[in-house]
Amino acid sequence: MEDPQIHGSIDRMVAEEHELWQREAAGNATDGDRQRLEELRVSLDQCWDLLRQRRARRHAGQDPEQASARPEDVVERYRQ
Repeated sequence: MEDPQIHGSIDRMVAEEHELWQREAAGNATDGDRQRLEELRVSLDQCWDLLRQRRARRHAGQDPEQASARPEDVVERYRQ
């Protein structure tokens, strides 16, 4: 997956996330909406991690295509 495709995925997920947060703020969110928010949070973390991997590989003179999305349990354990 190329960087523009990853950014497109991020943009779509962020738009959905904003819509779900608006429902939450209005008091209209369902349990399914809250579950989807959590799924989006993890997916967004994975996409941002993939972009960072690709950038690091490029910077090191390596092939960015060799980067891959890491599992949830890996990206969710990073320290900020």
